[in-house]
Amino acid sequence: MRTSPGMTMVIDGGLPTGAFTDLITSHGDYIDLVKFGWGTALVTRDLDRKAGVLRDAAIGFYFGGTLFEHHLWTGRLDEYLDLVRRTGATHIEVSNGTIPLDQPGKAEHVRRMSQYRPVLSEVGYKDADRSARLTPAQWVEAMREDLDAGAFMVVTEARESGRSGIAQSDGHLRRDVLDAVIGNVDTERVMFEAPTKTLQVELITALGPDVNLGNIAAADVLGAETLRLGLRGDTLLHVATVPSGQSAGI
Repeated sequence: MRTSPGMTMVIDGGLPTGAFTDLITSHGDYIDLVKFGWGTALVTRDLDRKAGVLRDAAIGFYFGGTLFEHHLWTGRLDEYLDLVRRTGATHIEVSNGTIPLDQPGKAEHVRRMSQYRPVLSEVGYKDADRSARLTPAQWVEAMREDLDAGAFMVVTEARESGRSGIAQSDGHLRRDVLDAVIGNVDTERVMFEAPTKTLQVELITALGPDVNLGNIAAADVLGAETLRLGLRGDTLLHVATVPSGQSAGI
């Protein structure tokens, strides 16, 4: 059973239903939320079965922000909300990572969608160059605006590659952005997308084992949990503590 209160969001990019069921049965104790990535929900034959597995395990789920953007761009938000209701999705993700929607417009949709479900609002863009042009102050301003608009949590974009948004092209964090966020936003209300071990290690060492991590791959659920617990060499010295009154056993 997990001991860290930090949230772990796992992304399902199209797992077969049997593998998905096995994932939740075996590792559900370490999963707080599942995101059906980008627009996969519309081409997943067994979506209702997967949703049922999550309901039985008391794990929340939602659809990737790109699916919201798709419906907004094509003028079919009512169909999107119908999907949310029909499947019993517990959250809604609002983003502007691809479509030409400005930050104030996104915040307004955060406000509207919050009437239906708790909203996770993503900050940052799919395009790496566009994200790189966002200054630390702009990241903070967008996060604050979305939280003020009613977002349950804000999400820092990193994509599935871990090389965009808050991540640099070399796969490491933008420390200027991270430092600005730490200094100006309640990080308990921030979910950091961290699809790679590099990003997971950097975030855990910077913010501690209770940091909220998102876009964790199905195959990496246990690996991420062991990083939180200091059970891998990458974080052992940062997380594992020696009991008071004892010396390290070396």
